[in-house]
Amino acid sequence: MIVESDKQSGSARKQYIGVVTMLDVVAHIAGDDGESGLDKKMAAPVSSIIGHCPEGLSLWSLNPNTSIMDCMEMLSKGIHRVLVPLDSNIENITGPELVESASAYAMLAQMDLISFFLDRSSELHGILSHTVTHLSAIHNTVLALTSQARVKDAIKCMSTEMLNAVPIVEASTEEEDHKQLVDGKNRRVLGTFSASDLKGCHLATLRSWLPLNALDFVEKIPRTPLFTAATSTPGRELVTCHVTSTLAQVIHMVTTKRVHRVWVVNQNDRLQGLVSLTDIIATVRSALLSGAQDL
Repeated sequence: MIVESDKQSGSARKQYIGVVTMLDVVAHIAGDDGESGLDKKMAAPVSSIIGHCPEGLSLWSLNPNTSIMDCMEMLSKGIHRVLVPLDSNIENITGPELVESASAYAMLAQMDLISFFLDRSSELHGILSHTVTHLSAIHNTVLALTSQARVKDAIKCMSTEMLNAVPIVEASTEEEDHKQLVDGKNRRVLGTFSASDLKGCHLATLRSWLPLNALDFVEKIPRTPLFTAATSTPGRELVTCHVTSTLAQVIHMVTTKRVHRVWVVNQNDRLQGLVSLTDIIATVRSALLSGAQDL
């Protein structure tokens, strides 16, 4: 953020230059020097890691008067959050760039829009009552870690593929390369490894945890005193739905569990795909545009 003085009023105005996410942090610490260079990497200025995740390079903004449908269009394309200037002097902004500075901004995230759908569930019943399969809301390709992968392998894989989270699936054979992501379809899901899992990790102990099994890390480490109490969140819980689940049920899961994706399993609890916040927003928008219901 850059603070500058307004030429006319002299008041301080904020100009944001980028967004840093946990995926940026994961990508930053995932280099080949591993544990040995961790101290140096964690001492780097925050501005130096902007852009590891492509979304952080461009700040997207929406005018306060932007319609919900236009908000949905932007957030259905994989953009996770946008800035809304609270004292905008421009009537209409349609471009992606943050073209004006303001004294204050609000952040509109995908989860805010999903919560709005939940609040309007009675009006959207004609859409939300359909199954995720019927609505084609399921993303069928799912890259996963095996249950033998280590934390440092998980970090490198997520950095390479720019994934905020991956499922941990049952390893199939001993010969499988556990340092690489695998096709998770039709495997049993055991857990989820997310970039957010590292939020409460103290630097002094992160080095010793990198060689640990990723599944053990997810299941055991967050429950230890080494993690701050604030990180004991529902996000570490394995959240799944079935191919027969309705979109309303999935929305209830993501809003109550505060997760950004739900793994989809079949009747045998084998992984079939995932439904992300992006998928939910795109599905509802597509249904509205097709005339299924008005918002």
